[in-house]
Amino acid sequence: MPEVIGIDHIYITVSDLQRSEAFYDRVLCETLGFRKNRFALGGDPHVQYFNRHFGYVLRPAHNAGEHNAYAPGLHHFCLRVASAADVVAVANELRALAINASEARCCPEYAPDYWATFLTDPDGLRLEVTNYRQERRDRHDHW
Repeated sequence: MPEVIGIDHIYITVSDLQRSEAFYDRVLCETLGFRKNRFALGGDPHVQYFNRHFGYVLRPAHNAGEHNAYAPGLHHFCLRVASAADVVAVANELRALAINASEARCCPEYAPDYWATFLTDPDGLRLEVTNYRQERRDRHDHW
């Protein structure tokens, strides 16, 4: 049976491409080291952020509406960095760039070594940055 080895890409529909691009430039490029390109698909401009592991693509919405994390669909999107210290560094960098990210903190309600910072994009999509904690490492190494 073929095994899924990663997430290739995710598309996020945004209400204002220019506003979202400015936000994600600071979050993904300036803070997390993603690269960026642009392309058109179906006549719509797209902005693609990518690293060695996956792509995060913005596309313009065709209909108005706010994101609701508790309606059917995407609740939040979580990015992983290597360590708790990296989560702290990301939170501090985001805050320095005027991104309203939460203070990095340990979240023992999720796991004893779970560190995270939380933020929201211009359309209300909840984002999280967490560390590569031991349970995930064990799952990967001892599958």
